[in-house]
Amino acid sequence: MKNLDIATSATSASLARVGHFRYYILALIFFVTVLNYADRATLSIAGTFVSKDLGLSASALGIVFSAFGWAYAIGQIPGGWLLDRYGAKRVYGASIALWSIFTLSQGTVSLFGTAASATAALFVMRFMLGLVESPAFPANARVVATWFPTNERGTASALFNSAQYLAVVLFTPLMAWLTHALGWHHVFFFMGGLGIVVAVVWFAVMDDPKSHKRMSRAEYDYVAGNGALVSLDASVATTRRRFTRRELSTLFTSRMLWAIYIGQYCITALTYFFITWFPIYLIKERGMNVMTVGLVAALPAICGFSGGILGGLLSDFLIRRGVSVSLARKTPFMIGMLLATAIMAAPLASTNTAIVVIMSLAFFGKGLAAIGWAVLSDVAPREMTGLSGGVFNGIGNTAGIVTPIVIGYVVASTGSFDRALWFVGAHGIAAMVAYGLLAGPFRRIKLKA
Repeated sequence: MKNLDIATSATSASLARVGHFRYYILALIFFVTVLNYADRATLSIAGTFVSKDLGLSASALGIVFSAFGWAYAIGQIPGGWLLDRYGAKRVYGASIALWSIFTLSQGTVSLFGTAASATAALFVMRFMLGLVESPAFPANARVVATWFPTNERGTASALFNSAQYLAVVLFTPLMAWLTHALGWHHVFFFMGGLGIVVAVVWFAVMDDPKSHKRMSRAEYDYVAGNGALVSLDASVATTRRRFTRRELSTLFTSRMLWAIYIGQYCITALTYFFITWFPIYLIKERGMNVMTVGLVAALPAICGFSGGILGGLLSDFLIRRGVSVSLARKTPFMIGMLLATAIMAAPLASTNTAIVVIMSLAFFGKGLAAIGWAVLSDVAPREMTGLSGGVFNGIGNTAGIVTPIVIGYVVASTGSFDRALWFVGAHGIAAMVAYGLLAGPFRRIKLKA
């Protein structure tokens, strides 16, 4: 026992000497992702007032919401290709700057004269917002794969993925206040201006591990020796490989990858309900005012954030205990998606308190299950991390097209959110089938020669 204690102390001391600059990089992509999701959610907070000013019906607002999803899904594969070709610093930095400009521009749609023109302009601006945001999550996955060893990748991926919930916690009350105090236009002006500042910070701080001045040699050797793909961005300037059709087909013919894609689609359906229709559901169906919604929406988000962190920590803990990567990644996913189906019970709730409890449980489960980016970092072909992330997120984010439109149609045709909530919750069941029956064991894919 004494020898074991000595060995444990020696290991801890060794890790302490390694350094932890990689966590500063993680903090950077975490805050960028918080901003990313806050900018997506601007219209959900301002949506009731925008629809009133522009005369939008529920189904028309659903179509405007879907504009982001169409472009975001379309842009994933080109965005992933750009990341593999030019690296995360340049592509992600340009993405931040451009999405901030299009966020800011949404505050100007009232200047387009008629309601029809303003609505069309809003659709176009949301479409462009989705298009330029498309490299964000593949870039996050690429940065994590580059900077983090395998046994830390689940926690790192969970952290950046959980930023979506903190975006609601931090910015929903602020955006609700801006809408109430100054008008809905100022939500877009504020968030767009903040994003431009963040883009400047990104270009000043970000670089690859191999050449970053603040990355110690000890830390570099540690992450490189334990699975981090440290040379990805360092090689983009000199190695711009063209993939063959056979190599590209690997991303679309693997049963394992399709299971992962389906899981991402299902989680994304839950996400898009939360960042589009959830505040409107609370206002129209549950009778809350916008200030109350700003506070109430933060509670499920806190639970989602907690679940996301716990899912990553649990997965990495299991790996360190000798559990296979496959079982370690699937365990939080299966438990989480089971909990996420709780949203189907919302139509049975008679009080707003019960709604908050149900939504909090569902989004805790969704957060716990959000391990997909870590899985992709574990299994994607080494040479195609950006493109793999683009395909994964592109297929997953077709839910951003389907979910807002279906919910808008259901609400418009039935006058109620009940069936819409059953539709959203059913995605948890589909996700469990994909990971439990279709996926098989997770392993790194080798490109076909």
